[in-house]
Amino acid sequence: MSRTDYLDDPHAPAANSIAVAVSAFIQDERGHILMIRRTDNDLYSIPGGQLELGETLSQTAVREVREETGIECEVISLVGLYSNPKHVVAYDDGEVRQEFSICFRARAIGGTLRTSDESKEVTWVTPDDLSGLNIHRSIRLRMDHALSNRSEPYFT
Repeated sequence: MSRTDYLDDPHAPAANSIAVAVSAFIQDERGHILMIRRTDNDLYSIPGGQLELGETLSQTAVREVREETGIECEVISLVGLYSNPKHVVAYDDGEVRQEFSICFRARAIGGTLRTSDESKEVTWVTPDDLSGLNIHRSIRLRMDHALSNRSEPYFT
């Protein structure tokens, strides 16, 4: 299923659902960031996805990172809470989601890089190389907050 992200777009469709989602910001020992290139919109992103029934938020982050990248991780802190109603995600089945997203900082503890149904590319990227990648502004905001090493989590 394809998706289109709208942020501060007066022509965006109106939201008709809301979902809890998480993402994980992971850096290796050299400071490289774990990133995927999504299959649904061809944009680069940090791994993440929707909370499933019976999971905690941190369990969701660990599962999504494993599913999308092959990397095992553990959640170590909170980057921020993102709930901008002017950011909606439209899917080709008619759902338009106002996404509530929690971004965690996590640490890789094992695994091997691999792609999945949701990721056509999985790679470690230097912070200096981010400007050359096609990253949605909402994801870049999370990454900028994580890279700034804020003492307190960001929230809206």
